[in-house]
Amino acid sequence: MDPRGTVEEIYVAPDSGEPMRTVDSVEAVDGRGLRGDRYFRERGLYDRRDNLQDGTDVTLIEREALDAAKRDDGTELRPRETRRNILTRDVPLNHLVDREFRVGGATLVGVRLCEPCSYMQSLAETEGAVAALVHRGGLNANVVETGTIAAGDAIEY
Repeated sequence: MDPRGTVEEIYVAPDSGEPMRTVDSVEAVDGRGLRGDRYFRERGLYDRRDNLQDGTDVTLIEREALDAAKRDDGTELRPRETRRNILTRDVPLNHLVDREFRVGGATLVGVRLCEPCSYMQSLAETEGAVAALVHRGGLNANVVETGTIAAGDAIEY
């Protein structure tokens, strides 16, 4: 693991549909997710869909993807509106499917792309959000080694 990116911001929501709030740091727990987040508490949307549970521990999205959505489609989304937990910079998330990587003190494994959905678009109240983020909506990952993640931490992949 040599290339590095950065954690720009971290977001959690205690329950499905509730606003994402910014935190300075969070404990990522093996097999559970981010302490205080809806999926850690088994209150997320996908906790109700057994076939989609794997990979819901943590979601990540690239700052560059949001910049591209604005540039290419004129769709402006604040990072918290994407419903993703970790905003990254300089990390090609699509390439991390089936790969382990370090985020701060935790180790994650990429499970699948986190394609945008109409639920996210409705909560963001931003028409065109789904289309703007297709194939750049981020990454679903699982925690495989517990550790603390803080804004400003390195991401090694």
